[in-house]
Amino acid sequence: MAKPHYSDEELCDLLRNPLTKEIGFRALLGQYGRMLYWHIRRTVIGHDDAEDAVQETSIKIWTNLDSFKGNASQLKAWIYRIATNEALQVLRKRTTFMQSIDSIGEELNRTLIAENQLDGNKAEGLLQEALLKLPTQQRIAFNLRYYDELTYEQIAEITGKKVGNLKTNYHFAVEKIRTYLNENI
Repeated sequence: MAKPHYSDEELCDLLRNPLTKEIGFRALLGQYGRMLYWHIRRTVIGHDDAEDAVQETSIKIWTNLDSFKGNASQLKAWIYRIATNEALQVLRKRTTFMQSIDSIGEELNRTLIAENQLDGNKAEGLLQEALLKLPTQQRIAFNLRYYDELTYEQIAEITGKKVGNLKTNYHFAVEKIRTYLNENI
């Protein structure tokens, strides 16, 4: 039996009603869980780290449901913001004092190579390698725009960055990826 699909407006109604909050939460995770997993995975690279971050994201969504005051059009951005913050937290845990999360690209690349040997998609592997050459903020902007097909306004709501900065980050990311792919194909 197929699970019902709810609009974001219906999800908000379910989440705000104490009698249907749990049903709404389960429906929310059912509808957005896979997208959140892949958004996080493209940031942290490793499956186990992504699973941990998804679990933490789910806990944060549940515990903060009552504080969500936005409308249905803001729901997706709100859960993506939580997921993005959890993914960045995973990356921060990998760094040492005085080390930036942008500096762990090689470590993430080793994880990518190890896990790609299992997946075997060479073109996707090359794209992921190119993405790991980007600064973290460019990578997140690219992932949200390219893979999740979010608008710059939605990405701004998720990241807290200005639309103009996001457009610039995305443009530079595309150029760097194009250059990397041309050099490695």
